[in-house]
Amino acid sequence: MKIQEVRLTPVAIPDVPLVNTKGVHQAVFLRTIIELVTDVGLIGIGESYGGARALNGMRKAAESLIGLDPFHLNELRRRVEQALPNAGGINAPTMLTQHQVVDAVYSAFEIPLLDLQGKFLERPLCDLLGGAVRDRVGFSGYLFYKFKKPNEYRGADLFGEVMTPNALLDEAKALVDEYGFRSLKLKGGVLEPTLEIETMQLLRDEFPDAPLRIDPMGAWRVPTALTVCDAIGDILEYLEDPVRGMDAMAELASQTHVPLATNLVVVEFEHIVQAYRNGAVQIILSDHHYWRGATGSIRLGEFCRAGGMGISMHSNTHLGISLAAMVHVAAATTNLTYDCDTHYPWTQNDIIKGGKLTIENGSIEVPKGPGLGVEIDADVLAEFHDFYVSQNLRDREDTDEMRRYIPNYERVVPRW
Repeated sequence: MKIQEVRLTPVAIPDVPLVNTKGVHQAVFLRTIIELVTDVGLIGIGESYGGARALNGMRKAAESLIGLDPFHLNELRRRVEQALPNAGGINAPTMLTQHQVVDAVYSAFEIPLLDLQGKFLERPLCDLLGGAVRDRVGFSGYLFYKFKKPNEYRGADLFGEVMTPNALLDEAKALVDEYGFRSLKLKGGVLEPTLEIETMQLLRDEFPDAPLRIDPMGAWRVPTALTVCDAIGDILEYLEDPVRGMDAMAELASQTHVPLATNLVVVEFEHIVQAYRNGAVQIILSDHHYWRGATGSIRLGEFCRAGGMGISMHSNTHLGISLAAMVHVAAATTNLTYDCDTHYPWTQNDIIKGGKLTIENGSIEVPKGPGLGVEIDADVLAEFHDFYVSQNLRDREDTDEMRRYIPNYERVVPRW
């Protein structure tokens, strides 16, 4: 079995104006759908970033995949690195961390190769990662402050404006009622810290048994973070990226008992050793889109086990192919310590056959079909590719979008 053709289809999907410390989500989010066609008729599918740097990297490396045996992942790595020398990072300057093009491109192609392996062997993808240790994977309800969606933007506006603690509580109740989430995560760094403390206290009062976490995305300075820890540390499962940078995280960790998690300061294997040595974090969030695919994410879990660290899973805005891959990876991560993140409830569209995957009781069943266990709906894929072509947007830019709502907005991180 050899790769004969690589198809890359960028899509634009209507989004919701979710607010974070660097800005707000735009009218659409961008993804790239990947199809690897083989000489035996099997097609492996994947989903990755849709921004210009990642997409260009995939396009540059695509030709090098022709003739590749889908079981030869080491050869995939070699070919990607050879095709993309000195490729640099994929993220726009306003993003708060950087991921390497070679890691993102390798990861983008590894998933459809594993999908092909599973289809060829008629086994689910998680079996290729050592086998599932759980039949269902738990996810945390991902809570956001948000603006009211402009009328000219496509798609429904979930919950309207949510910019107060009480409005956020109402959002949480609705998401728990619909999806049965058993843990909750707030994207913080948006309101004054005292208001976000109030929000977390309201969540604790309403959901006394739910594990709670907050992610300010580096919006706080160390003294502010210590104030938050003193106020609500005892009700937090963990505190994610409260301050910016490895040194600030280590300084905070030395002064608080609250477990610190990250997906901003530890994003490559080389970072793990430094974080372990200086005690900067106790929990690392995996993500198969940049942790060198599904196999790299499993290795990350073993690194965390060896270092006595916990592991959870990060989410970007994604569709069902990525979610299926996340579920397989999480199912095979033996030491998965916490519920995973997902933006999926905020996504009202998908390009997989049968519509969106189902979240019940805060969890998703591991797909049982061969490979990923999901397939592309070609008509819907074509619809959202046409929508991509019609949009004058080729990269994510939360800060510029924020000025639509707050004209004099300036991105400042840390802000408090």
